Amino acid sequence: MNGTQQLRRVGQSLWLDNITRDILDDGTLARYVREFCITGLTSNPTIFDEAIGGTTAYDASIRARTAAGASGETLFIDLALEDLRRAADLFRPEFDRTDGVDGWVSMEVSPLLAADSAGTTAAAARIHALAGRPNLFVKIPGTPEGVSAIEASIFDGVPVNVTLLFSREQYLAAAEAYLRGIERRIAAGRDPRVASVASLFVSRWDKAVAGRIPAALKNRLGLAIARRVYRAYRELLATPRWRTLAAAGARAQRLLWASTGTKDPQAPDTLYVEALAAPDTIDTVPEKTLRAIAEHGVVPRVMAEDGGDAEDVLACFGQAGIDIDALALQLQREGAQAFVKSWQELMARIAAKSEALAGAH
Repeated sequence: MNGTQQLRRVGQSLWLDNITRDILDDGTLARYVREFCITGLTSNPTIFDEAIGGTTAYDASIRARTAAGASGETLFIDLALEDLRRAADLFRPEFDRTDGVDGWVSMEVSPLLAADSAGTTAAAARIHALAGRPNLFVKIPGTPEGVSAIEASIFDGVPVNVTLLFSREQYLAAAEAYLRGIERRIAAGRDPRVASVASLFVSRWDKAVAGRIPAALKNRLGLAIARRVYRAYRELLATPRWRTLAAAGARAQRLLWASTGTKDPQAPDTLYVEALAAPDTIDTVPEKTLRAIAEHGVVPRVMAEDGGDAEDVLACFGQAGIDIDALALQLQREGAQAFVKSWQELMARIAAKSEALAGAH
């Protein structure tokens, strides 16, 4: 039994943190489903930027849409949804088998709307409608400005992948928004079954403190944060408030581990994936990490529901001069800025490629 099968047995879903037209066309994604237990995927502007710029796979679509007058964000959404619809169809059997719990793909809303709650809500509804697939999440950042858009989108019946979460407090704010959205749906007589996942970014913590901490604490911060959040997740699912919603037919907002590729070249390439094994969660991994866990990954234990030694480890970081709360805010702010930068680079890439293809025609 390889590492991906071990994770499946634990009760964790394994999603791919990548999508390109090439892996759809050449059968690679279908092979990952068969051989590595992949049951969903996530995407972001950087992934699409590299896919569009690094191959010719999108050229025909870009040329045709440019000729029809499409440009900028509209052109990108068309291109991305072409791929994501195909991926969603590939995962549809898993979506149906699990009654909508698994088998999802994700599409980012424009990060330029981050401070515009109403604009984000409208864009999320538009993307989900254009996709025409029930198993497509729209990614909305779990920033303070994004929280109201998350609640509004859930109330509107749009499945949401809450992204850019770095701490227990940020996770709980996103979970609260989800709960409020579902409670409002029930009060309005609507179906309470609207899916959501909450994506906690893990490895960026360790990159942020590299060189600032004692050697004994190296590569331990991200996992301690994850264990703290996992405890909060399990505690929330045990509350009377959640049980009331579940009894009415609501589905739990699943916890998703993001940024689980190892950044430190001296650390094991399966470090995060092995330590994040936990039932009723999702781990979204880059291809390199997926192959590593399949080839030599081992799941020695399942994460403790009470968070294990998380608080003791985090106390050690506090003693080493790391302000966890301040760093969580910094990481979320930097993550949002990085998304904007990636989005702008993607728009520039599409514009340049559109112009070059039009000129070569």
